[in-house]
Parts: sequence; structure tokens; C-alpha cells
Amino acid sequence: MTQDSALLQAPEAIPSDSLRDGSNSRKVFIKTYGCQMNVYDSMRMSDALARDGYEPTEDMEEADLVLLNTCHIREKAAEKVYSALGRLREMKKKKAADGREMMIGVAGCVAQAEGEEILRRAPAVDVVIGPQTYHRLPEALLRAKQGQRVVDTEYAIEDKFEHLPIAESRRIRARGVTAFLTVQEGCDKFCTFCVVPYTRGSEVSRPVSQIVEEAEKLADSGVREITLLGQNVNAWHGAGPQGEAWSLGDLLYRLAEIPGLARLRYTTSHPRDMDDRLINAHRDLSALMPYLHLPVQSGSDRILKAMNRRHTAAEYLALIERIRTVRPDIALSGDFITGFPGETDQDFKDTLRLVEEVRYAQAFSFKYSTRPGTPGAELKDQVPEEIKAERLERLQMLLLKQQQEFAESCIGKEIDLLLEKPGRMPEQLIGRSPWLQSVNVDAKASQIGDIIKVRITGTGTNSLFAERAEAAV
Repeated sequence: MTQDSALLQAPEAIPSDSLRDGSNSRKVFIKTYGCQMNVYDSMRMSDALARDGYEPTEDMEEADLVLLNTCHIREKAAEKVYSALGRLREMKKKKAADGREMMIGVAGCVAQAEGEEILRRAPAVDVVIGPQTYHRLPEALLRAKQGQRVVDTEYAIEDKFEHLPIAESRRIRARGVTAFLTVQEGCDKFCTFCVVPYTRGSEVSRPVSQIVEEAEKLADSGVREITLLGQNVNAWHGAGPQGEAWSLGDLLYRLAEIPGLARLRYTTSHPRDMDDRLINAHRDLSALMPYLHLPVQSGSDRILKAMNRRHTAAEYLALIERIRTVRPDIALSGDFITGFPGETDQDFKDTLRLVEEVRYAQAFSFKYSTRPGTPGAELKDQVPEEIKAERLERLQMLLLKQQQEFAESCIGKEIDLLLEKPGRMPEQLIGRSPWLQSVNVDAKASQIGDIIKVRITGTGTNSLFAERAEAAV
């Protein structure tokens, strides 16, 4: 997933006795760009900083520390970060003139890719820290307080998750009844368009015990739904209780046993890592929601080969058929790139044909943009921008039509709805359907965290409307 998230705030840190005893507390503002994994990383940085006395704020003006947790997937991602840093520089100067200190940090994938260049181009930045080293953020901030400008982007030898605290129950409860949990990081697939192997490193799986402990803490704190995260989440593997080899399917069976945990999801998957155990988990586990994000990127075998996807369109379609055989009601989501180097009109038609055959409930689609350092950036036969844009528009029209048709097919259905947060109207709550759609229903705030039976009554632009099933005529 590559959409900018909503702003996420977090706590700050600097190890000092005065901070640990609660006096002279500081405030931190974290802006999160990109995927759910960055949202999760921001929360974990927040938890690490909280130990050292930082508290979150939603007001950047009052922050003692501003962190940009960055994503390198979007086009011109680095330039957007530098633009934001320019605005922060002015804010820092203004605060300094008033005798107030503000530190600036850059974390995430742009930090990993740019490193020292950020310090050169943005003198106001105090700390640059990569996604594999953010467990060392409190130490980096301490060094910055002592006058150093810190860059820490070397891949850590130690397991960062062992050094990160699990949030206190009160913090977990404040974040809501759904939660992300990263179980796998990095990628070994080396798709020619993608920077992830270079910014997140090779595939690493967290141990079973570590994941279960975190999931149990989340459930004990009131979380009802967990989404397992990974750049290639279904490449996760580990050792079971008896030392046997486990895949993601085995992990899902184990997590489904946790009391209070009603729903499980996972993202993002690669077609080559969908094994029988994982497919059967969709058949066997009522807690595993009938929704799957399974990127394909193109429907052309020629382009898939150029992308180094290592599967064909026919293999992808056969996999979809296997999944739908065991879970007929599953909703599918995908990723698509238009205008990859060398893409012809026929290649694009092949993509449209695949979309027509699969019928997606949701999807994410983008024009191809070069990423320095990736093989795709060196390919000849780059597609003109106007052709990429025209193809993207046609693809998005088709995908939007399918999304609307899927939403309309839900009208009249009775579903279990997990109530998550207040809606825009009084006495209204928003929940998520099993297929990840936002659903508006009349309910009381005290019911947040409940799973209720509702009947879908209508569709909105990006959501559904429902009424309590027992109250429906």
C-alpha cells in the first residue's frame, strides 16, 4: 500500500533523569507518510520515546520534537520531504528566536535512501534514522542534544523488536480496537520497479513467541482486530513450539486461539508465497476476514517478466481460482502499474482483461515512475507521460466501476460489523465490514469494540450505510 496515511502523533525521548521522573516533560509530533508498516513503526517509535518522557501532541507548534516518518514509494518522495523540512526550518528558527528549542528528525525509507544527503541539504535536521534502526532513536536524540548531527542508517545486527517496548495498556486502548502488528520486514523479490529491497533490506521474520506475546498484549488491552504486516507478509516463516517449520498460515491458526481476538487480517502478499496452508486458513478460520490484497501489477506476461515478478498472468488467475474455491465470498484487492518501460497497447489491454476476469473489490493503481538505483530506471523504451496518464485513467475507471458494483452487491446483506470509532453524526459509529469497507450505523459510543449484526442499506462515495439487523423491517 502506498497511500499517505493520516497524521500520526507520538511521544518523544531523551534519556535523562529529569525526564524519567516525569518532570519537564516534552512533546513530540510525528507525521507519517506511506503504508501501514510506517504507521506501525511510528507507534513503536512513540512507545520507545514515551519511556523517556515524551508525550504526543497533535499541535506541531507546541512540539519539542518533530519526526517525519517517510516513504520512498511515491514519485518525488524525497523532494516532498525536503519541502516539508524547509517549512520546519522556518518554524525552528522562529521558536529559537522565542527561546524555545525544537529538534527535527527524519525516519523511514527516505532517511535510509538519502542518509547524509539530508543533513547536507537540510541543516535544521538533527537526526536521520532508518527503518531498521529506529529502536536506537532515544540514543540518537541524546547525542543530538549533546551537539552532534546523527545519521544512523546501518542495518542493525541486533533484533530491533527485542529492544522496543510493547506499549502500555492505556496507550493501546487510546489507539482503538484495531491494531497493526509487523511480523515480517524486507523483500528478496527484487521487482525491477521497487526500492523496498534497498531501503528495508532482505526478508526477515519475527519469532513466533515475540509475535504471540505482542498479540496477546493487544488483545488483553481491548484490541479486537489485528492486521499482520510485512513487505511480503506471506513470506513470513518461523519455528513452531516443537521446532517445526511454520508458515504464515500456521501463525494465523495460532493467533486465532487468543481469547478476545475476534478478527485477523494480513497485508501485503506476493502471489508466489500463497501456499496451501495459508489458503486453507481462509477456509478454516472464522477470525480470518474474507479480504485479500494480492498485487499483480500487470496482466501482460511480457511486462511481468520485465518487472521480475516471476509469475504469469495465468498463474495469478489460477491462484485466485484456488482461493475462491475455498472462500467464495472473499473480496480481492490489487496493485497495478501503468506505463512500465516497454508497455504496449496490447500489454495494457492484457491488464484490462485480467481486471475484468478477477473483478476487484478495491485496488491501488499508479503511473510508473523511475526510482533511482532500481533496474527499471535503467530500462530503455520509457513510456511517454501522456500515454501513462491516459492508461491510468482508463484502468481507474474500470476499477472504480468494479468497486462500486461490489459495494452495491452488499446492499441487503446481513454482516457482522466491528464498531471502531465515532461517525460524523451524533449517535453514529463507523465500523469495518469483513471486506474492509467503512460502514456507518446508528449506535452509542459505549458500543465501540462490539461486533453487531447489521443490514447494509445503501452506499456512499467510499462507505456503506447500515441499520441494526434486529431493528430492520
